[in-house]
Amino acid sequence: MAEAKRDYYEVLGVEKNADEAAIKKAYRVLAKKYHPDMNPGDAEAEKKFKEASEAYAVLSDPDKRKQYDQFGHAAFDQGAGGAGGFDFSGMDFSDIFGDIFGDFFGGSRSRSANYNGPRKGANLHTSVRLSFEEAVFGCKKEIELTVKENCKTCNGTGAKPGTQPSTCSKCGGKGQVVFTQQSFFGTVRNVQTCPDCGGSGKIIKDKCADCKGTGYIPMKKRYSVDIPAGIESGQAINMPGLGEPGINGGSRGDVRVEAIVGRHPIFQRQDMNIFSTVPVSFPVAALGGEVLIDTVDGKVAYDVKPGTQTDTKVRLKGKGVPSLRNKDIRGDHYVTLVVQVPEKLSSEAKELLKQFDAANDDSLNAVKRAQEKDGRDTDKDGKKKGKFWK
Repeated sequence: MAEAKRDYYEVLGVEKNADEAAIKKAYRVLAKKYHPDMNPGDAEAEKKFKEASEAYAVLSDPDKRKQYDQFGHAAFDQGAGGAGGFDFSGMDFSDIFGDIFGDFFGGSRSRSANYNGPRKGANLHTSVRLSFEEAVFGCKKEIELTVKENCKTCNGTGAKPGTQPSTCSKCGGKGQVVFTQQSFFGTVRNVQTCPDCGGSGKIIKDKCADCKGTGYIPMKKRYSVDIPAGIESGQAINMPGLGEPGINGGSRGDVRVEAIVGRHPIFQRQDMNIFSTVPVSFPVAALGGEVLIDTVDGKVAYDVKPGTQTDTKVRLKGKGVPSLRNKDIRGDHYVTLVVQVPEKLSSEAKELLKQFDAANDDSLNAVKRAQEKDGRDTDKDGKKKGKFWK
């Protein structure tokens, strides 16, 4: 007993009132998922692909869809060919596979594609090295590129002076060739770039001696690049219209310049913020005082508070990196203060530190003795017998 067919709308996963675009979109998803080329040897995937193709072939055709809506599968049960009893012979799938499966059938595209029309030229890529400060504040850099320019001998035609390119006989000047291919559901039309003319639609029999038939001469050119303030390593500046020449009158491509920012011996950057460490002497950390902090804007004086501990972090507002979108907006500079302990001391310095330590120790001992005496002046309940502190 033959397996009952599923409803075509159910197969594609669309409502019965779905428009042509929704049906095509649903088929695109299923066909790419279950296409035999993507699932070699998978019989179940091939079965689902045929089922989806059959449903699409009916629902994408207004007349067949009308018959199906009225009579169901019975409208097509007369034929025995094709997938699941549906006869695909004679159907033209070029639009389906040109638009949906170009990558499966040699690059075919929709009927509206114009291979011989104007096409934009290729982009050129290069890089430029920047110092940390150049990336922060922006600058101008010079780059040198080898760029194709129209050959002056043949005026860009590629043909020997006095001759002209001829129309390609294989594609008739269209730049593309169409061929048919038999598949399990019938004949499929495929479109490819013409192998003889490379898509230009023209054949050059007598080539220009200077450009060897290309129509272009490579030339070295220098360009000035405006590096924006705040650029980071890896980001690129786009210079439109300075790349390779277009094809068949198309516009030139672009030049993309990648920034490579060097390291800084003191500063580290994270987004718009800058980080650094600054040494602070022990006396300044203990007593307070002024230290000079290096920033991208120059040295800045900062007042260290008395008793500052090592690894204390301070913020210098607006001393960071400008925003790429608005150079008037800047990040901050975060500084870590590191208290320095001297490694070598003179005899006099050592003696002074001993006196400092002794004085500090005496102060601690005085407090301790006072606490002990205060304890002796209390009764068994901890209440003071007499007033100790004046």
